[in-house]
Amino acid sequence: MSAETSTEAGSTAVISPPRPGAAITDWHPEDMAFWEREGARTARRNLILSIFAEHLGFSVWSLWSVFVLFLGPNYHIDPAGKFFLTTVPTVVGSVLRLPYTFAVAKFGGRNWTVFSASLLLVPCILAAFVLKPGVSYSTLMIIAAVAGVGGGNFASSMANINAFYPERLKGAALGLNAGGGNIGVAVVQLLGLLVLSTAGIAHPRLILAVYIPLVVIAALCAALFMNNLTQLRNDKRAMRDATKDPHTWIMSLLYIGTFGSFIGFSFAFGQVLQVQFKWTPRQAADIVWLGPLLGSLIRPVGGALADRVGGAKVTFWNFVLMTLSAVLVFVASQQKSLPLFITGFILLFVFSGIGNGSAYKMIPAIFRAKADTAIEGGADAALAQREARRMSGALIGIAAATGAFGGALVNFAFRESFLTYKSGNAAYIGFIAFYGLCFAVTWAVYLRPGSRRLTGV
Repeated sequence: MSAETSTEAGSTAVISPPRPGAAITDWHPEDMAFWEREGARTARRNLILSIFAEHLGFSVWSLWSVFVLFLGPNYHIDPAGKFFLTTVPTVVGSVLRLPYTFAVAKFGGRNWTVFSASLLLVPCILAAFVLKPGVSYSTLMIIAAVAGVGGGNFASSMANINAFYPERLKGAALGLNAGGGNIGVAVVQLLGLLVLSTAGIAHPRLILAVYIPLVVIAALCAALFMNNLTQLRNDKRAMRDATKDPHTWIMSLLYIGTFGSFIGFSFAFGQVLQVQFKWTPRQAADIVWLGPLLGSLIRPVGGALADRVGGAKVTFWNFVLMTLSAVLVFVASQQKSLPLFITGFILLFVFSGIGNGSAYKMIPAIFRAKADTAIEGGADAALAQREARRMSGALIGIAAATGAFGGALVNFAFRESFLTYKSGNAAYIGFIAFYGLCFAVTWAVYLRPGSRRLTGV
């Protein structure tokens, strides 16, 4: 139970906050008195632990963006093979995000966080045993694929925290949750730099000596201090209904451009520097963490800007700037200008982070605007608003999965470009074209004068 009440007639109810680890049967975050009395503290505790577990999920998901820097000539893997090693966990993580979205309501947020955090031990322990010269490429592929389990944690973590917070605070809570998870990419890359700088290229397994204990701690903390919300229910029809709405696929396309770029470049940038500019693994490790860090930290700024001026406007101009940044990378590649090349890529990371925040803000705004239109046409306000929340939740799950798949497309584009043309130029042209498509679609659907726009998006 979430509270204890006195049964004596005329007595005042005595409410105590839910005990850490206990199931909560009554949760009413929209009730201001409930929230101030017990809700805020409980939600904050679950948020902190959720961020910790999700952060480790992102780190494990990103492990192979670091491990490929350690795979020297004695592993006998060419650049195309290394790009494939970073593509596979991205694909697995994107696929897992859909079932992970439903897992919280099915098994409970606390229970699923314990399980999903514990599951991160599998790719870590497997890599600790086999990551050494002489291991077959197929074995590395399998273990890289298993690391994809870390990519699913984002979806379940967001679904869990979404249930704990009232509507007025969801944006800030989900922004912290997402940003704290995203930073896991930069942290694991910084740890890779530390290992390369101290122990050297022959000791990638030292990274796992850090993460295995942290994963155990995260699982134990979730078991001891998080809570299940027993009233959560999955609405499987919502996902099916969302697939019939054209805005689902439009927003999925835009999120491929933002989050897909962020995670794809995070996995690939170090390899690109090695292949295109002949950097050593140590040189690549010196810089690869900076883009993911900036992209993670600036994500809440995209959401805040969207609140002030509108998500569609921020997303549109953000894609314009991403297009120009990709042009800068392409020009730098042709001129072999390393400073210009790194500047262009850092800008891509920054704008992908802003776009992550603004695109996510567009999703509830779209269905809120549709609900307002329905209410003006005579629909019941409560039903219309409930339907908006239902569809928003489903679309967030779909966009999270498709956006992560965009990261696989980025790595595949680099692999094919270097394999076919011996440079990344073909990939950069593809990015320019895709970002151009994204800002054109954003303008045509949500901003074009005279179109049937949704007010407030």
